[in-house]
Amino acid sequence: MTIVPTQLKDAFIVEPAVFGDDRGFFFESFNQKVWTEKTGLTMPFVQDNHSRSARGVLRGVHFQLEQPQGKLVRVAVGEVFDAIVDLRRSSPSFGKWEGVHLSAANKRMLWVPSGFGHGFLVLSESADFLYKVTDYYAPQCERTLMWNDPRVGIAWPLAAGTGPTLSKKDQAGLAFEALAVFP
Repeated sequence: MTIVPTQLKDAFIVEPAVFGDDRGFFFESFNQKVWTEKTGLTMPFVQDNHSRSARGVLRGVHFQLEQPQGKLVRVAVGEVFDAIVDLRRSSPSFGKWEGVHLSAANKRMLWVPSGFGHGFLVLSESADFLYKVTDYYAPQCERTLMWNDPRVGIAWPLAAGTGPTLSKKDQAGLAFEALAVFP
């Protein structure tokens, strides 16, 4: 596996070694020993999640203020534009975002450290999104940054004149200035 740095402190892209031929492919999506050797990270993953969404669905930008979660995310079917926002006040990249295309074709993964907001927009007909997390889901701790917050300015790849399909929770996301953030 290859680690590709992002512009945000502590976040990175993972490119797995993929072995393929005319029958298909194989890759190891996670190996604790290799993960620790390559990243230096030793925290356990405690929960695996799988979501399916239709084209145009935008989920996020979510984070848990208490019980923060680190996430290793990837796409098994389809393609998404994945966006992360550094919400750690002490970080040199505080308030900045980065976007990455994740797809079944490129097999890339993204490490989203705890203290980051995370969201994705489905670009294909549908997408199966998989993620490993370092702490359990706690709905009472979840917060949502407004997906189109002008201060953060995520450049979602939406067709001109169209908007995403959002849940009620995501429609009620808060502006960056109104968020409680990490120290």
